[in-house]
Amino acid sequence: MENTYPTQIKKTDENTLKIIWNDGYVSDIPLTKLRDECPCVHCKGESVLFESYIPIKTPFKAAGYYEIDKIEVMGNYAVTIKWKDGHDTGIYSWDILRKL
Repeated sequence: MENTYPTQIKKTDENTLKIIWNDGYVSDIPLTKLRDECPCVHCKGESVLFESYIPIKTPFKAAGYYEIDKIEVMGNYAVTIKWKDGHDTGIYSWDILRKL
């Protein structure tokens, strides 16, 4: 997957993000999976030295939780996604998107 990057990213409908990669591979990622796999600290947690933060998962999902408001490219390695519920701290690298 080295040097693999998207040539096109677009929301095809209300439930899927379609990514066309430079090697011809096409990803269709359900928005529910994309949001549930958000790589940010708030969603996934983190460990620093001897301390860990583990987020509490709640069954409640705010309005717009699985709806994309905006996608922005970050340099040549990732995108950030602003969700309609206001969440916008996840950085989805090309590697993360390809694995999804």
